[in-house]
Amino acid sequence: MDDRNSQAYDACLKEALAQTREWMPRWLSHLQSALRDRESSASQMHEKQLLIEARRALEGQRERIATGFLAAMAESVERSLPRGGSATGRRPQSVSFDELELMGDDQVQETVELARVQQVVQMSVDEEQLALTALLSTARGFEVINQDANPLRAEIIVAALMNTLKGLKVEPAVRARWLQAGALSLGNELRDVYVHLSLLLDQMGIEPAGYAVIQAPESRQAPMAAPANERPAGAAGEETNDGDVVLTLDHLHQLLVGNLDQAGSDAPSDQGASGSGNAMVRTLASEVVSLMLKRIAADERLLPAVRDMLQDMKPALLQLARSEPRFFADRQNPARRMLDAITERSLAFTTEQDRGYGPFAAQVRKILQAVQKPGPDISDRLEGLLAELNRSQEEAVAPAQAQARGLAVQTLVRVEQRHLLAERVAGEIRGRNDYEKAPGVVRRFLTSAWSQVIAQARLEEADKPPLKPGESPASRYGDILPDLLWSSQLALASLNRPRLVKVIPSVLRTLREGLDSIEYPREQTEAFFQALMGLHEAAYKTQRSEPPRGSAPGDDPPSVQPEQDDDPWIPRTEARDSCLMEDAFVDSPPLTSTQPAFQETMPMQRDWADLKAEMAGQRGAALAVGTWVDIYQDGQAIRWQITWASPHGTLFLFTGDDGRSLSMTKRGLERLMEQNRLRVVADHGVVDEALDEVARQAWLNSAKTKS
Repeated sequence: MDDRNSQAYDACLKEALAQTREWMPRWLSHLQSALRDRESSASQMHEKQLLIEARRALEGQRERIATGFLAAMAESVERSLPRGGSATGRRPQSVSFDELELMGDDQVQETVELARVQQVVQMSVDEEQLALTALLSTARGFEVINQDANPLRAEIIVAALMNTLKGLKVEPAVRARWLQAGALSLGNELRDVYVHLSLLLDQMGIEPAGYAVIQAPESRQAPMAAPANERPAGAAGEETNDGDVVLTLDHLHQLLVGNLDQAGSDAPSDQGASGSGNAMVRTLASEVVSLMLKRIAADERLLPAVRDMLQDMKPALLQLARSEPRFFADRQNPARRMLDAITERSLAFTTEQDRGYGPFAAQVRKILQAVQKPGPDISDRLEGLLAELNRSQEEAVAPAQAQARGLAVQTLVRVEQRHLLAERVAGEIRGRNDYEKAPGVVRRFLTSAWSQVIAQARLEEADKPPLKPGESPASRYGDILPDLLWSSQLALASLNRPRLVKVIPSVLRTLREGLDSIEYPREQTEAFFQALMGLHEAAYKTQRSEPPRGSAPGDDPPSVQPEQDDDPWIPRTEARDSCLMEDAFVDSPPLTSTQPAFQETMPMQRDWADLKAEMAGQRGAALAVGTWVDIYQDGQAIRWQITWASPHGTLFLFTGDDGRSLSMTKRGLERLMEQNRLRVVADHGVVDEALDEVARQAWLNSAKTKS
């Protein structure tokens, strides 16, 4: 993005916030008028009274709403900004499948109200928002229209308004009436803002981006090629099992919590458990299964052959939905576990020629044949088939590979233990009274390499204590600190040459012994020794009766703290045992335009800035165990899965589809992502994402259904 486009983009966002200060009070006035009009036309006294309460509450909250919304909008826009030149800003989520089961009825209704407001507003601003998005896409450096280039989308503004209103001490019913009465005028205000901002960008010489040529919606995979909120509403729910039933969020919520009764019956529902009861439950459960499988069929991360095989499971799953309507929500149900197991393993393969795909596909076909036989015992059959599938996957891993993986985990655990202990040792060293006056080269050495030496010695002694106190390496490595710190200070060491001559040999000998114990690189060892001996030589040649003024060679101002390396130190032996990725690859320069790297059509990771922020805040927990990634290595993208992460998120172990292991430090992981050599393929289960899309479709259906 060039400077002119960047300036135009920033100017547009600043003007949007300035416009908000003007239109927000105006919208609140329109809302008051709309409430008053509804109050006058209300035919029922109860509804009239509720509208009066809503209008009076608005009068008392106007200032808080205006102030809070401006802050919420600024925050939402900031979160939605594309980062690092990519167009993968955070998207407002409707509701996830797992969240829905935990929600109360009031929360579900509030979520539905949000969907309805978003729909009304979106219908008012469609053309104007698209025009603004085209201009902002160009300003962001895109040649084609990219929805995420526009952080001022209506969905983001409405979500910010909802968050503001939820922060007020008002009843949900009051908020609902505000939103119902103000949705249309909110859309009108946003439409005017979009027109104004588009004119501003046009005056600054920004040309609109063009349209992208994309595949048909039914062949796209949403997380990678076509985000869910860019597909036509209802695309996921075009096929239903019963034309009289539309899956709404309330229906789905009631199905999940087991609170749907048969229409027209006073008897409590058995949720279809008997196989002869609730027709509504069975119909909705079948609809969820159909939508879930349709979503999986469109997931291009799975090979086409795998998707076809999963679709062949539909008759069995529909039959199961009639007897166990909630099987898809129960992670322990054999059918749900089978779907998770098949889709999880499928992500390991990028072509049907990959090693291990043939036996896996044969076993899936065997499972299909077993479940297609009629009978009420599908769950029991799936339980046995799942055990057989898991057993075969374990047997497919060669004993040598399993042993190597175990050794890698054991080694990485040890590495992190030493790293955490070294951090505490470094803190102890910094707390010494003589630490601050030492030269910077010595301070850096002590809080990095030498703290690792002491930590390693303490760990070894914890496993096997020395026979005598004097034989403790950890004690000897700590005992040299006074002499090392003193001898490196020209101002002090030059005053006592006899002591200097006496301590130097033992200090150097102990330093070399300790560095050898952690296999510290010889070149770095010699470089430090040269610097240290330079300090000793300067002190020896200086004969003074008073401390000299000025700094010794290699000295740093006491106030300057050495930069701490937060990456674990891994000796060569441990690097081999843990299958550590070579530093030469991790530290190589970013891919140039002539290298293939990852194309826009390949699986797209979450925004790097978001991931890095989470990793900083959660110590690497952003990429969880189970995440599938592609790593560009040796001229090709290789599929790996994170199968282990250290407790503090500093180390990760990856496993390939061929059973090989690869470990990486947190910093190495960050470098690969920054260099576009690592892309996240899936950080959630395929079935989880499919069910989330079902919940989203129910959310959209609710917005189109009259209350």
